[in-house]
Amino acid sequence: MSNVYERLRERLDDLSTGYPATQSGVEIRILKKLFTEEEAELFLKLSPLPEPPAQVAERLGSDASQTAALMEKMAAKGLLFRLRKGETVRYGAVPFLVGILEHQVKRIYPEIAMEFDEYFESGFGKTLQSFKTPLMRSIPINRQVALNWPIAPYEDALEIIDQQEVIALAPCICRTWKKTLGEGCDRPLETCLLFGHYGHYYVENHMGRYISKEEARVIVKRNDEAGLVMQPFNSQKVGGMCSCCGDCCGMLRSLKKQPSPARAVQSNYFAEVNSSECSGCETCVDRCQMDAIQVVEEKAVVNLERCIGCGLCVTTCTTEAMQLKRKPENQIYQPPQSGAETYMRIAMERGKNLMPK
Repeated sequence: MSNVYERLRERLDDLSTGYPATQSGVEIRILKKLFTEEEAELFLKLSPLPEPPAQVAERLGSDASQTAALMEKMAAKGLLFRLRKGETVRYGAVPFLVGILEHQVKRIYPEIAMEFDEYFESGFGKTLQSFKTPLMRSIPINRQVALNWPIAPYEDALEIIDQQEVIALAPCICRTWKKTLGEGCDRPLETCLLFGHYGHYYVENHMGRYISKEEARVIVKRNDEAGLVMQPFNSQKVGGMCSCCGDCCGMLRSLKKQPSPARAVQSNYFAEVNSSECSGCETCVDRCQMDAIQVVEEKAVVNLERCIGCGLCVTTCTTEAMQLKRKPENQIYQPPQSGAETYMRIAMERGKNLMPK
């Protein structure tokens, strides 16, 4: 197939949650706005495993300095991931999501925001949560939300922060593109946390700023108060954590389209109501991003097929009638150890190959 953008679409479809074709061709229009033909051709030859430019140039038989310059240009545009270790710089191919899409947070303009919206509604949004291994997981803000129930460190948002040495804060790509269109919600915009090498990449590309652990803890608590769901990457070693709303964010909007969001998100907890303590105030109804709660005869009722165990209903329950409960042992989900393992699992489930052909 001679069309480089169609070949690029097929390559991106191999990575992470994919990049499906649509009848309208909006996915190709997006790629033409993001990639030059030269950049698209190089992307097709790159691995998700970061490589130094000299190694890529030798493998491709190209000029080393030109290859390095092109890879750096692409990294600055958010099309490649850049990994620095001392004087060594490596670059790797990234999926459309999580990856290229999020990296456009400072480059959003109305025309491409409209294309992103069309693509999500016409095809991409339906595929995000349609396989066994999710890309993101919903977790409680901290273990106190699930009092008397064990929460692993990678399932506690505040504990995840405490484990980090490098933290960067960036705007949410989903609320950014919605605001560019004059749509969306009024929740905080600067909410996404990036850790380690991902944090450095965001700061180097002027997409975020470094913050302290204490500032990160304050932001997480603020996000919870605003009714945002904590969603780290689905791995025990977490590279980033989003704070998502059901109005704008692609992951939660995709979850809402699933017949059973609880099964798709692979959460280990669920909300339960003590009816005798419930005042029927409906605060939990307003805060639930999955429409999993309704008030019947002045008492909250949880639809367990839709509850994703985020704990938003618990943190503002004035009577403490709402609690998080741990699922039975035979239903407990163990996340992959690393992001690379997560991507490998998803690729296997989708019958895809992460390496270039």
